[in-house]
Amino acid sequence: MLNKAITLEVDGLRIVGQLFLPGEGGGLFPTVCVCHGIPSGNPPDPNDGGYPSLAEKLCGEGFAVFIFNFRGTGASEGNLDMPGWTRDLEAATDYLYALPEVDRSHLVLLGFSGGAAVSVYVAAQDRRVSSVVACACPAEFTFSSMAEGPRSVVEHFRSIGAIREKGFPRSAGEWLKGFKLVSPIKYVARIAPRPLLVVHGSNDETVELSHAYRLYERAGEPKQIIVIEGATHRLRQNDEAMARVLGWLKSRCR
Repeated sequence: MLNKAITLEVDGLRIVGQLFLPGEGGGLFPTVCVCHGIPSGNPPDPNDGGYPSLAEKLCGEGFAVFIFNFRGTGASEGNLDMPGWTRDLEAATDYLYALPEVDRSHLVLLGFSGGAAVSVYVAAQDRRVSSVVACACPAEFTFSSMAEGPRSVVEHFRSIGAIREKGFPRSAGEWLKGFKLVSPIKYVARIAPRPLLVVHGSNDETVELSHAYRLYERAGEPKQIIVIEGATHRLRQNDEAMARVLGWLKSRCR
């Protein structure tokens, strides 16, 4: 397995990622671009291997895998901004599509929560994406702090380090509209006839299970929904969920 640090430039920002390749041999690999969710601000679990652990697991099954931090998260520059996140993913797709190791007929977006929403949005516009796996995906975004107004949402993300510049955003209201722009329920039907897998936990405490059924009902064929009984929002950490996702990927990409 090869692991390379990758830096993309998007809107003048450094977007930092890692590319995992199954080995030194030649050939084309089905490819998965993994898209993380919106930061929660909760302290990390010291026993959690994070997205690199998921990438290694997928790579061990023969997939090329790209993980990266959207702007405003991790080592990437910038501020949390949903239209900006769509441009980050578009740049990642451009990068992967140009790689000689990538099987262009199998370029999959695997998204979690907010990253799943962005995956649906980008796939709806970009036919190079061959299929989408949307885990714990909201049909549209809602924030508990919205009752106090858009500024309270901005201050929440500023407090957890996802908004880093003092003068950003110029307008909290306009910034919040970016989340409405990316609402997956508006775009999920455009993924067809490419395959879509919707995965959700029955006990998701952040995005209610009803969101998954709404997306599934709106989507075209081929589509599949998997509900993991007892699972919460963090599906990446759920062994059953990731085993079901891997099985689906292998059935679609071989």
